[in-house]
Amino acid sequence: MARDLRPKSKQERREGTKLFLKGEKNFSPKNPIVKRPYPPGVHGPAKAKFNKLTGFGIRLREKQKAKRTYRLLEKDFHKYFVEANRQTGDTQQNLIKLLEKRLDNVVYRLGLADSRDQARQLVNHAHFSVNNKKVSIPSLQIKVGDIIKVREQFIAKKFWEERLAKLDKVETPGWVSLDAKKLEGKVVTEPTKEDLNVPFDLNLIIEFYSR
Repeated sequence: MARDLRPKSKQERREGTKLFLKGEKNFSPKNPIVKRPYPPGVHGPAKAKFNKLTGFGIRLREKQKAKRTYRLLEKDFHKYFVEANRQTGDTQQNLIKLLEKRLDNVVYRLGLADSRDQARQLVNHAHFSVNNKKVSIPSLQIKVGDIIKVREQFIAKKFWEERLAKLDKVETPGWVSLDAKKLEGKVVTEPTKEDLNVPFDLNLIIEFYSR
């Protein structure tokens, strides 16, 4: 799957909020969005003061925040909207379920990676099994009851030894559970928008695509 390789700090500054793209650096006072809370570019400070968004612009920015949060390109993100809209029920809930239940996102939510980009790389390198089957597809949709586990041959690697020491401090959302000692997680229920503190407005995203 193609990726957006542009600087993450510039992407966050363009959206004017933390999208948690850079792992531990997100919480550092040296985070560029803290030091320079205005859009990138030579005219960034002026834009922050005087640039007023139209209704379309507001909705576009919310869509861009979500797309960049989940590290997706436009084509892939739009596919998720089309699928969410096709399903029965609340389109907002359907969309957040599809995005949150991607394997790379579940790995991130379990605290097994510092960022979604890192989670995607680990999945691509087949560090995980789902229900004891090796997987290497970041976009794989995880179901309630599925068990995600670090594969045995990788546990002795330095990365996982260091990660294990950090997992006691991890706070997972209520729809997943983590057994830190086993490096194993489980999806226990469906994610809902009420459970998640996301930096974008789902309703505005639906309005953007429905215009």
